[in-house]
Amino acid sequence: MGEFWPVRDALVYLTGSWRVRRSVRDHASEARGEFTGTTVFGPLRTGGLLHEESGTFVWQGVPRPAERTLRFLPGSAPGTADVRFADGRPFHDLDLSTGRHVADHPCSADLYRGEFTVLDADHWRTVWRVRGPAKDLVLTTDYAREPGSLRP
Repeated sequence: MGEFWPVRDALVYLTGSWRVRRSVRDHASEARGEFTGTTVFGPLRTGGLLHEESGTFVWQGVPRPAERTLRFLPGSAPGTADVRFADGRPFHDLDLSTGRHVADHPCSADLYRGEFTVLDADHWRTVWRVRGPAKDLVLTTDYAREPGSLRP
């Protein structure tokens, strides 16, 4: 089947609770950080999923609580998603039908390019490369489905 695992419906696949481990590397300063926590994809009343992430982010040896919320809405094509920030602003599209997707998000003068890869029914990864005048970062996140969580 190759190195990617095709997903028929991104929202169905993502539903449930995931363990999260993210490494952050700032190429400009060589600083490194790590986030560990959980992400829960739960149903939205209006359709789609609410992505709620919480955990601890350690940056240059200093731990602090961290969280973020996104909305994964049904996309324009069946099985795809339209990812939005918590306030409704567009973030990126998501199509996991081949098991791999690349999405761009311009943010001021910087460009966020995300690569999403599905490894199997219980593991997926994102790698965001952020480049521009303000940032030069790589954020690599590994997701593992929590035992007992919903499975597609």
